[in-house]
Amino acid sequence: MPRKRTKDKVELANKVRSGWEILKDRLGEVESYNREYIEFLTRVKTEREAVAYCRECARRDKGLILIENRGKMIAVCRKGSVPLTNGVRIIAAHIDSPRLDLKANPLYEDVDFAMLKTHYYGGIKKYQWLARPLALHGVLVKEDGSIVSVVIGEDANDPCFTIEDLLPHLAANAQYSKKLSDAFQAEKLNIIIGSRPDLEVKDNKVKEHVLRLLHETYGIVEQDFVSADLEIVPAGPAREVGIDRSMVGSYGQDDRVCSWAAFAAVRDLKHAVHTSIALLVDKEEIGSEGNTGAKSRFIEEILWELAGRFKEEIIPSRVLFRSKAISGDANGGLDPDYPEVHEKSNAARVGYGVCITKFTGARGKVGASEANAEYMAAMRSYLNRNSIPWQTGELGKVDEGGGGTVAKYLAEYGMDVVDMGPALLSMHSPFELSSKVDTFSTYLAYRTFLEEV
Repeated sequence: MPRKRTKDKVELANKVRSGWEILKDRLGEVESYNREYIEFLTRVKTEREAVAYCRECARRDKGLILIENRGKMIAVCRKGSVPLTNGVRIIAAHIDSPRLDLKANPLYEDVDFAMLKTHYYGGIKKYQWLARPLALHGVLVKEDGSIVSVVIGEDANDPCFTIEDLLPHLAANAQYSKKLSDAFQAEKLNIIIGSRPDLEVKDNKVKEHVLRLLHETYGIVEQDFVSADLEIVPAGPAREVGIDRSMVGSYGQDDRVCSWAAFAAVRDLKHAVHTSIALLVDKEEIGSEGNTGAKSRFIEEILWELAGRFKEEIIPSRVLFRSKAISGDANGGLDPDYPEVHEKSNAARVGYGVCITKFTGARGKVGASEANAEYMAAMRSYLNRNSIPWQTGELGKVDEGGGGTVAKYLAEYGMDVVDMGPALLSMHSPFELSSKVDTFSTYLAYRTFLEEV
């Protein structure tokens, strides 16, 4: 969207330009950034894995300060040239994604199958998780406090898991005649984990065989499921999409597309006046609740930690009031098959750069954080100045939908904040789509924000 200006003429109309056109001389950078991004998506399927990956990538840079919260939330910080009392610059994004979590007592046997009970996490379309390869990621904490990490289903030599679906021949009454919301029930999202019996036992032969294999491989017993964070996610790597390889397809791009861009922006920062923080949070998909979500006030702990390292005296609330932030979150792209759910002149388009969302919420902006006009002007100014592709967008027509982000929890401290991230297709599905120019534009927007705003 950067506007062309000449000495004699100002372009009056707001003509949105393709990101491919604006970045035509930087396509090598676009590809390089996305190779790194695809590797991140392939290796990271959970919030714990995101924290560990960022820790691993940052370990060689002594200028980066990492502050963690329970292994599921992390701040990646770089010191600025002015004191903390002048405010900081924050890019907040979430590292959790919709998925299936195992229940506390998940393992059972029925009609000679060993099954795992799940409880879905975040907003999913349940039918999208049936009859597809799934992987198990997470940790089990044993009674003695030792931690067992588990990843099953990603390596080519691993077994995978699945949820079976009803064959169409028998689906007339059970599925076809029902509303979509009724046809696929949460309590039927059960994972097939085995079918071979243990011939040495009398009852629950398949379940007992599974338990024996788990004990032999991981040293765990059934009660260890009670103290576990185990997630069922789509199996397989992120992929390039399209004969032109112009898109990225993967699970978890909402919101790891923004969390990786935030991390990379702070990592690659060359100079900054204000201390920069990539704040990667958990629990956004379920309202930012809990002690690893945006409501946890972890940001105050981060400032106390930084003040101690920098030997400064601060009042965190005053620092935050003087700060500026981006809430990094994806928007829904204009859908070629369902354009009727969008209002086209205010819908974000895939391939047109990072999307600024002035307000979120739903049905009368309820639950929204809305950026003021002055802050929106500052955003468009630095994006235009640096020829970064950008656009504006809303999540669907008025009263059609809507959604929330972590922006309002940052705004509660009094700081300026606006939502900014790329437009995705198939959001919250097991295979979301992004444009390579949009992912790179998001990174450019974040890094330049830290340098200039």
